[in-house]
Amino acid sequence: MTRPEDGSPGGSLDGRTDSAVDISVAAPAYNEAETIAATVSEWQDYLENNPAVGDWEIVVCDDGSGDATGEILAGLRARCPRLVVVTHHRNQGAGAAIATAIAHTRLDWVVLLDSDGQFPIANLDRVIPRIRAGEAMAFSGARIRKADGAAYRWGSAASGAVSNLLHGTRYRDFNSIFKVVYGPLFRALPLESGGMNCSTEITARVAEIGHEWVEVPIEHRERGGGRRGWRFWRGARDRALFVVYLGFRHWLLRRGVLRPSAPGAVAPAPVAEEAR
Repeated sequence: MTRPEDGSPGGSLDGRTDSAVDISVAAPAYNEAETIAATVSEWQDYLENNPAVGDWEIVVCDDGSGDATGEILAGLRARCPRLVVVTHHRNQGAGAAIATAIAHTRLDWVVLLDSDGQFPIANLDRVIPRIRAGEAMAFSGARIRKADGAAYRWGSAASGAVSNLLHGTRYRDFNSIFKVVYGPLFRALPLESGGMNCSTEITARVAEIGHEWVEVPIEHRERGGGRRGWRFWRGARDRALFVVYLGFRHWLLRRGVLRPSAPGAVAPAPVAEEAR
């Protein structure tokens, strides 16, 4: 399919246009047995039936789940050959699972989602036309209404405000996990976060190498089941520390003490077992 800079019209026998966008879904999963089948089926249905989508794949990293997540994913592969399952034999945290999933993608554009179904893949309807118009290399979903509890909404708003202050940005939803990024750029990011702060780090890392995020309003749903893999207060503490770390790193970069990560330097993927 054509790259984003080639917007020439065209068509094909299956109804997909020549300018259709090739998309990899990347997602972490940890103890999501209650929701993973419905979520992957929703993704598959959208990607199969959207004429604006060309080639596609779904890459899920099972981060050492202790429930039936792995078995369910194995069953889903039987009816969805484009589902790629990568397994961590022990739980390494959401950040590691996200990094692994991204590293195992192969297509032009990567959409980062979560396996709990909170971010509908149909939000891509608002992004794909902007990709085809060549607007940017990085798009981020700004949640119109956050469906999390009050404590999580407050924590996200506070850390987002501090992150914007430290980075000199004005993003509405700094911490949103819904990202759509040009594949080679996404796969080159050297991600360090071990926990749920990976979405915040991705926003900061792309900005620090000189790319502007284009924010797109998106729908956010309540969790369909399961539970968060980290405790609130510990997570709040870790997020505060990580936001300060990213801000300090940005300060060192501005003063030339650190060099920005080279966009073409691909970070090694965490040790994992892949099933295609």
